Amino acid sequence: MSFKNILVFSSCSLVLLGACKQAKTVVATTPPTTTAATSKENQGFYQFLNDDPAASPFVAKKAPVFAQNGMATSAHPEASKVGVAILKMGGNAIDAAVATQFALAVVHPSAGNIGGGGFLVFRDKTGKAYTLDYREKAPALASRNMYLDEKGEVKPGQPSWNGHLASGTPGSVDGLVLAHKRFGKLSWKQVLQPAIDLAENGVSLTAKEALGLNRIKPDLLKYNPNAQHRYFMKEDGSEWKEGDVFVQKDLANTLRKIQAEGRKGFYEGEIAQKLLTEIKRGGGIITQKDLDDYHAVWREPVVDSYKGLRVITMPPPSSGGIALMQLLKFVEKYPLQKWGWHSDSTTQVMIEAERRVYADRAKWLGDPDFVKIPQKELLSKAYLEQRWQDFSFSMASDSKKIAGGAIPGYESFETTHSSFVDKDGNAVAITTTLNNSYGSKVVVDGAGFLMNDEMDDFSIKPGHPNSYGLIGNEANAIAPNKRMLSSMTPTIVEKDKKLYMVLGTPGGSTIITSVFQVFLNVVEHQMGMQQAVDAFRFHHQWLPDRTTYETGGFTPQTIQKLTERGYKMDMQKNTIGRMDCILVHPDGKIEGGADVRADDTAVGY
Repeated sequence: MSFKNILVFSSCSLVLLGACKQAKTVVATTPPTTTAATSKENQGFYQFLNDDPAASPFVAKKAPVFAQNGMATSAHPEASKVGVAILKMGGNAIDAAVATQFALAVVHPSAGNIGGGGFLVFRDKTGKAYTLDYREKAPALASRNMYLDEKGEVKPGQPSWNGHLASGTPGSVDGLVLAHKRFGKLSWKQVLQPAIDLAENGVSLTAKEALGLNRIKPDLLKYNPNAQHRYFMKEDGSEWKEGDVFVQKDLANTLRKIQAEGRKGFYEGEIAQKLLTEIKRGGGIITQKDLDDYHAVWREPVVDSYKGLRVITMPPPSSGGIALMQLLKFVEKYPLQKWGWHSDSTTQVMIEAERRVYADRAKWLGDPDFVKIPQKELLSKAYLEQRWQDFSFSMASDSKKIAGGAIPGYESFETTHSSFVDKDGNAVAITTTLNNSYGSKVVVDGAGFLMNDEMDDFSIKPGHPNSYGLIGNEANAIAPNKRMLSSMTPTIVEKDKKLYMVLGTPGGSTIITSVFQVFLNVVEHQMGMQQAVDAFRFHHQWLPDRTTYETGGFTPQTIQKLTERGYKMDMQKNTIGRMDCILVHPDGKIEGGADVRADDTAVGY
């Protein structure tokens, strides 16, 4: 296990594709010191793991990156370099976030996008908070039962998941334009140019990106049979390899249109026509009116507290903010630090909190422009105490008996994250998505970008699970021009009125629980950010009634204790979330935590 990680300091105005020759590097060569508290029941486990430091959840698997002036963390090293390069040019956190998102659309096609949507949380240097909703919308021709057959059953072939009918109206470009127009410092041309350069000149594929492109080839051929171009495939038909240069000329031209014309460059004219032609060819229903009518929305953030920390997070149609605060309020009264990280007691109260929160998510949350959401009640002390009355340390609760809570006066009804901090203390947490990896697998011919499959995030039939196994009900039913519910949880945390953490992750239904755990890893278990991000995670989402956890996440003793109480524990080899987070230390140093589970990279200066 290598602990080397490079933090780049440079006087170059733009660090792209390794072109900066004057960079000075600072290399961390030793792992950070273990600082987490340990409970008596787990001391033997920690001793066992510490014999192999690379396996320990309290020793980051790569060295943390520290910086003094600014930090960008994202899913791809080239995108993070773009973010820091923009900061060095005098841009602020919004400029860096916008530039990085467009760069991710080039270098991280499985989730980075201009054909999808997302959410942005911004805290300026004075502490004022803003949240921007640029979630996709259902097209105007969408209908409640559009994915059901004449018998009311979900049609075969996953039509809400793959193909042209799976796409909602994209929001990414409109949202990024709106964020930059309100808060950006650099010109629009400056923040778009790095992404154009990456698309035009090409980017060297990582091993994971090459594997993903090879894996998606059959679907690309299936859902784009009449395309004039074979996007994301090698011209000679061979497989991609690590180090191959991936060039995207059509996407570069699309980005130039957006650079020159802003919103119009995507939602009107040549690019819009190509999008609509592609959608129509495959039987989709997005129209020019949908593109004309799409507008991102500034919403009031969810702002609450945990043990004196001010938490700023995303409101609906993201379920993440309300769900995160419910989780934190459920566990706040318990001595998690004393019990220890992943002890049976700590784990049990977290699982039971997750069970109740995901049940509430299914019942109450949706697009606030369409349904009345009882946000105040869901976060009230009285309501949460009532929801916790049937909790017992002696046995697991039964998800079949845990429905969404009752609130008087109400009737029930593959993603990427980046975090940024600039030299002035402005911070951005931004999560965007195509939904599943590579979205609907539909590429807009002639424009070179993938469309989303966000229609699957609606409840296509009450009680029917989506591709992430999440159950939905009336609040999230399909309706024309409605935004589908999301689990994205971009979050910013203050301590003593100063910036403390920037958090977020991809991961579908596991987003909320991943942010929850990393927050507690720092606050309760005294981890640094890279430690907190790398530590093993687990997940419970009410239904199906099981707890999945990463290999090595619990001691055999803890597994036995939880199993004896009735918990279904399911070890899995695949990872849970890919966090890109930032922690500001008391001395002002900025620590970037980029997930070891993928190509995620933190770069600072």
